[in-house]
Amino acid sequence: MIKNRKITTVLFDMDGVLVDSEFAMRSSGIKALEQYGVQAVHEDFFPFTGMGEDSFIGGVARKHGAEYTTDMKDLAYRIYGTECRGDIVVFEGIKEMIDTLHSKKKMAVASAADRVKVLINLESIGVSESQFDALVTGSDVVKKKPDPEIYLKAAELVGVSPEECIVIEDAVAGVKAAKSAGMLCIGICSTFDAATLTEAGADFTVKLTPEILPIIFEEN
Repeated sequence: MIKNRKITTVLFDMDGVLVDSEFAMRSSGIKALEQYGVQAVHEDFFPFTGMGEDSFIGGVARKHGAEYTTDMKDLAYRIYGTECRGDIVVFEGIKEMIDTLHSKKKMAVASAADRVKVLINLESIGVSESQFDALVTGSDVVKKKPDPEIYLKAAELVGVSPEECIVIEDAVAGVKAAKSAGMLCIGICSTFDAATLTEAGADFTVKLTPEILPIIFEEN
């Protein structure tokens, strides 16, 4: 038991935890927006990172004076899954970690990205949707992180209480969402350092995602 809790369920954020898709998604956005007369560059997307693709693509479109439509995002996703798939970085040991957890814990993905992107990322990792008890994406919730809605929704779909969940996050907003949901949280130091994640409320921090396994299986 971790901190006197029985943890039955692991809830994963996606980007920065299982994969690094930022470069691939920015490249897809640039190629998609070019079809609408927008000449974007990678730096245009930085302020909208982690906000979901409607803001990620839409914010850059509006910055360049174009009216955003979801067709832009849909095209970006098509490009992401074809031309830019090779730019998706899967962190070392992720598939093996998921395979290990699959037979021992319940699992869910809770990502601000749309479902199509989450499925492409899982395919890039080499795992299937069926290995998870739930997938919660940006279109499934109204309020974004740091609001706890996405993690509470994931727990509800899995059929467990928040106290049984441990969240794996790389971002300050995600850590705050997990703690607001009443869940334990492990911070992955891929985006922020350990001190920043701890200050945000993370109960543990590790450098690499597979390092969560000894914490999750720890018996006190």
